[in-house]
Amino acid sequence: MEIKIENLRKCYGDKVALDLPDLTIHSGELVGLVGNNGAGKTTLLRLILDLIKADSGRVLSDGVDVTGAAEGARATLSRAESMAWKRYTGSFIDGRFLIDFYTPEEYFAFIARLYGITDELLTQRLEAFRPLMHDEILGTRKYLRDFSEGNRQKIGVIGAMLINPKVLLLDEPFNYLDPSSQIVVARLIADMCRQHGTTVIISSHNLSFVADISQRILLLERGHLIKDLSNAEGSAIEELTAYFNADL
Repeated sequence: MEIKIENLRKCYGDKVALDLPDLTIHSGELVGLVGNNGAGKTTLLRLILDLIKADSGRVLSDGVDVTGAAEGARATLSRAESMAWKRYTGSFIDGRFLIDFYTPEEYFAFIARLYGITDELLTQRLEAFRPLMHDEILGTRKYLRDFSEGNRQKIGVIGAMLINPKVLLLDEPFNYLDPSSQIVVARLIADMCRQHGTTVIISSHNLSFVADISQRILLLERGHLIKDLSNAEGSAIEELTAYFNADL
């Protein structure tokens, strides 16, 4: 699924959080978002998910405005059709996406019901995430609120990927994870893109993992896109390292 951004702008008072005149994420691309704090990475992801409202411009998912606003030929779309992008989009931005009074089993079953995933299929899909869970998540009888930040992060990432989305958005997916779990998450993300043709956008401060798995890397600074780098065979890492070292 293609994600297209047109004249997208978001401000908080006098501060420009994001100003993107034109950007296209092509279907099946794995794109990394990098930048220092305040660069606009999370703002962009939240706008793509219609979690916050843009001051101007729009985001198109498979040609449909994610806000459901209709123009011209799009005015013929029903409300259900204009919201269809939600059915194929998986995301995890932060812990507020979790339901703290659920156990992991209840949380995953809740997601499965929303997306029409049978119990049998849910069991099959969860099996693929066993290397990430390390027997620390399922069968513990704990509520999500009682897990460590690392395991909460794992549960959120698994929940986003469980539906085999056509679009996957993850904000700092390697946060709170130990090194081995970071490697597993990076592999799962890359495998999903390769095996299912998923369009993936990940925001991360971890340049190493972003460079390892991304086909393309977008560098944001104070809400503006300053570099759009091809990352064939990790070719972008040298330029990114030079950029961040310049601030030291």
